[in-house]
Amino acid sequence: MVNISEVSKSFGGRTLFDDASLVVNRRDRIGLVGPNGAGKSTLFSMILRQQEPDKGEIATERNVTVGYLPQENAPVGDETVLEVATAIAHDGDFHLEARAKKILAGLSFRQTDFDRPAKELSGGWVMRAHLARLLVQEPDLLMLDEPTNHLDLESLLWFQTYLKEYPGAVLIISHDREFLNTLVDSIVEIRFQKLIRYRGNFEDYLTQREANEANLLAAYKNQQREIARMMRFVDRFRAKNTKAAQAQSKLKQIERMEKVEAPTGDEKQIDFTFPQPKRTGLKVITLSNIHHAYGANVVYRSIEFEAERGHRIVLVGPNGAGKSTLLKLLAGALPVQSGERKLGYHVKSGYYSQYRVEMLNPERTVFEEALDTPQRVTEQFVRTVLGSFLFHGDDIFKKVRVLSGGEKSRLALVKLLLDPPNLLLMDEPTTHLDMASIDALVDALDQFEGTLIFISHDVYFIRSLANRVVHVNAGRLTIYPGDYQYYLDKTGSAGAPRPANTPQKRPAEKPKSQKRIEAEERQAFSRQRREQEKLVTNLEKQIHELERRQTELTAELEKPETYEKTGQVMQLNRELTHVTDDLHKLTAEWEAAASKLTELGTNS
Repeated sequence: MVNISEVSKSFGGRTLFDDASLVVNRRDRIGLVGPNGAGKSTLFSMILRQQEPDKGEIATERNVTVGYLPQENAPVGDETVLEVATAIAHDGDFHLEARAKKILAGLSFRQTDFDRPAKELSGGWVMRAHLARLLVQEPDLLMLDEPTNHLDLESLLWFQTYLKEYPGAVLIISHDREFLNTLVDSIVEIRFQKLIRYRGNFEDYLTQREANEANLLAAYKNQQREIARMMRFVDRFRAKNTKAAQAQSKLKQIERMEKVEAPTGDEKQIDFTFPQPKRTGLKVITLSNIHHAYGANVVYRSIEFEAERGHRIVLVGPNGAGKSTLLKLLAGALPVQSGERKLGYHVKSGYYSQYRVEMLNPERTVFEEALDTPQRVTEQFVRTVLGSFLFHGDDIFKKVRVLSGGEKSRLALVKLLLDPPNLLLMDEPTTHLDMASIDALVDALDQFEGTLIFISHDVYFIRSLANRVVHVNAGRLTIYPGDYQYYLDKTGSAGAPRPANTPQKRPAEKPKSQKRIEAEERQAFSRQRREQEKLVTNLEKQIHELERRQTELTAELEKPETYEKTGQVMQLNRELTHVTDDLHKLTAEWEAAASKLTELGTNS
């Protein structure tokens, strides 16, 4: 559908892509990953024809439609939410509107929002409306840049399920590991200025990449040993007349070698500790008989809430249920209208919202703002923390006023981490962070000895930290005294019981025609199972043959004499790459086929 062929692209002397190639087929589910600045957004721009490659070609099949959701700042005019979703300004097709309303509801819009002017909404809700428009249009290729940034957990889960059945191809830039694990069938990593494709989800990618790194490292070490051996010969005999020609020949042989590049690991993961807050008493915060309303809209009526030292509580529930209101009440950012908010012994609360930038001085530099903390910290430590949240090099000398919204949010987060309260309240803290920074934040909060209450749509982040879940819905709080998996198990296993005294219906006698139909279905089922068994056996044979060849190629690359033959290393590495790719693809097919065979066996 889209063929990226030997594309090269540079900016300001920096090469992003060099002879990079990729094919996107119909129904592909591809996650595009790589560190910030690797070229993910540039690749999107070239596919969209907003930029041209310096070399190479990007060809799109004729009549293929492409839909694109930017990371932020999609514009709107005077259209209503429904008009944005249907991409019309006047009355449209009834079925199109019905479809748009269903998608808008899935993305947590209320029915009363449909006729609201979109420009009245916050930026995040405008992005949701544009996402709905793309889903209504159903382009052949859906290109999404960090689509989960603007979704709450409930709408994210709906969106995830929707994309699984999406009829076109999906190309996604995302830092949400759980989202990628659930959705994609391959990961494309931008590395060494190439587009390297791995079959499977994000976890599969990590496993395969580690194996590839090991192979590459072995090949590199073997070649370096061979070069060192040849150089010893050169150094020993280059001054002897009888051996000088041979020594020169060895030098030329080394020059002609196709060099195996040393594998470079990821950027070092930041591992820092930050000043720990003062220890609190056991009871950290209590809300008693709390009532809160926005005008006539009553959000809470007589609720109770309590958090103890060491609790890490995630607030979950549908959009508009009152999660952010509860967090603001806990933080004291909203005054209590009725009831009591009581902090425990030695408790100092700190509230982080992705929209809260009032704590920043716009005329200071990033570095000056980060240094302005009551804690005694070194300049080097502050630089380290800033670096872990994407402020590198001269970025730390930017004025706060010129920062983007995401950069201001990250700087506010740094300030919290440098002077942490012992009750930390956070609203969507991972928005605008890449995977390395999310890991740094998880590590920092894992060390945090205070109490944490947060809202997040990032399931990886929730799983990493939460030891309690509070479900917020319709003004009620339901507490689950366990981690996120405990919450899923408890809510997922709750079936609807049969009402008391409901009579059981006696099964009716089956007519003969029904029996014949069922016999034919059993025969068809048996044929299907035999065909599936044959498919699984055939795939196992192919996988066995590929594994045998992979072992042979790896053994060849470990032999020193391999590197004496011009071009052989390149040929072996190329074949090993193809074999590895085919092996991953067939293994995925085998897993799917074996799973289906198991289902057929279970249903027999």
